[in-house]
Amino acid sequence: VGAPVGEEPVSGLVRAFVTNGRQGINYHRGVWHHPVLTIEKRDDFLVVDRSGTGNNCDEHFFKEEERLVLAPHQ
Repeated sequence: VGAPVGEEPVSGLVRAFVTNGRQGINYHRGVWHHPVLTIEKRDDFLVVDRSGTGNNCDEHFFKEEERLVLAPHQ
């Protein structure tokens, strides 16, 4: 689940992607994204992150009225 780069994520621009389970994903710097999700009861992930000083995580909490419901793409 991700949204374009910006000061804050825009709820109308959030998109979810489904992979085949054998794909990797690489986010560009500044892209808003949710931690990795799974629809399976149990799954394994390998996360490679950057090292170094500085803030590596900005959190954003949507307001209750901004609840996101992701509909399947037709």
